[in-house]
Amino acid sequence: MMEPKNKEGLTEAEFLKVYDPGNYERPSIATDMAVFTVSSEEEDNYRKLPERSLKLLMIQRGDHPFIGQWALAGGFMRPNETAEQTAGRELAEETGVKDVYLEQLYTFSDPGRDPRTWVVSCSYLALIDSHKLSLQAGDDADDAAWFKVDYKLSREVKEMLPKGGSVKYSTWILTLTCQDIVLEAEIVCTKTVSEYTVTSDYHVNSSKGIAFDHAKIIAYGIDRLRGKVEYSNIAFNLMPALFTLTELQKVYEIILDKELLKANFRRKIADLVQETDQFAQHAGHRPSRLFRRNMEGLG
Repeated sequence: MMEPKNKEGLTEAEFLKVYDPGNYERPSIATDMAVFTVSSEEEDNYRKLPERSLKLLMIQRGDHPFIGQWALAGGFMRPNETAEQTAGRELAEETGVKDVYLEQLYTFSDPGRDPRTWVVSCSYLALIDSHKLSLQAGDDADDAAWFKVDYKLSREVKEMLPKGGSVKYSTWILTLTCQDIVLEAEIVCTKTVSEYTVTSDYHVNSSKGIAFDHAKIIAYGIDRLRGKVEYSNIAFNLMPALFTLTELQKVYEIILDKELLKANFRRKIADLVQETDQFAQHAGHRPSRLFRRNMEGLG
């Protein structure tokens, strides 16, 4: 059988021999990770459970561009890596953890998103149990820290389209705090609903202290986490191996930023957990039964 040829009469081997990759400008590929954990801060009152909050890993940049500002963990992809391998390598270098929940979030390719050159970011959502962490800043960073996340709806406007469908503009205020450091951004999510499609677009109106377009990536990550926690067991990736149902409910409430009814919550997660014969001892409280994740539960 004859080897197929193109319109210039070249076989594939001949074509590749003369092919010039410089015919097309090539971008640099980076991975940026929205790495979340839920950590406890001890209370002075022994009768209270430790207060927990959703936190995001941020890296302070030690060089231009955006020197001194804070960015998501990440780095450039090497020639012998996939994007996911790059994400795993960078995550291990900056947190000391290798085996964590990692899923691709979105590809960010807006022109001019990086002032150095054409950079496309393949972003990831990562979830880590806070008990496993050991932070260290990379070579191009001054510091690595966990920032408490606050992401609240500021205002919402909905418009009906003349030919049917609607456009909803939701303005969100993102606030990240770590001791006396406060990072802020205003993000507008535009959701367009037509007869056949639903599309969402994010735009950063303003950003204070957050490098590049990382406020947008963070917004995507929070929305993905809040969406998936409603129908999957993604929240268990923020839990230790054994936990009480109260601790699990608190993590759900932290992610969703709202209180949940105890009875409804326990019905919802009944198939996702397995009871153990172990108990947690809390000072000032009755012992609480410990549960583990049901590995055969909803994925």
